[in-house]
Amino acid sequence: MSNIDKALNANRTYAKKHDRKLGAHPTPKIAVVTCMDPRLSDLPGILGLPHTDLDVIRTGGPAVTEDVLGELVVSTRVLGTTEIMLLNHTGCGFTTFTDEELNAKLIALTGDASPAPMRFFSYKEPEQNTREQMKKVRSHPWIAKEVPVRGFIFDVESGLITEVQPISQDAAA
Repeated sequence: MSNIDKALNANRTYAKKHDRKLGAHPTPKIAVVTCMDPRLSDLPGILGLPHTDLDVIRTGGPAVTEDVLGELVVSTRVLGTTEIMLLNHTGCGFTTFTDEELNAKLIALTGDASPAPMRFFSYKEPEQNTREQMKKVRSHPWIAKEVPVRGFIFDVESGLITEVQPISQDAAA
């Protein structure tokens, strides 16, 4: 039996005890942009918040792409989230390659260069990546300036989260 078939069987068991109140319109409080890494899957446990308070947007890196920006606009303007949390982590697989390296590897592996160059949003330094993602979100004109945008790094070994301070405009000048 495949893993997907196992998941479907488990879903039938889950559906018997599913909380039907979850069918109501969601009203999350925080939009969390985080990595697709499965070590970040227990966000209610990591953050100590009920899952209904979290609008979770998962992406590799976690990269703030045009799609992610669109989701954040909907989250803040339609669903009513009032804060944005960017949650990076240590030991991210996206730090282990460059976009150029992965493109070359995939071309060699498949013999097909037609998708290249693909953008994978690789990076080397989690703090710098977090600052860049914060800047992208903060600069979007449809995300209200009163919505806090804060960045953090989850340490996969200790389980602790530390805040990444944005570079002040004065320091950047």
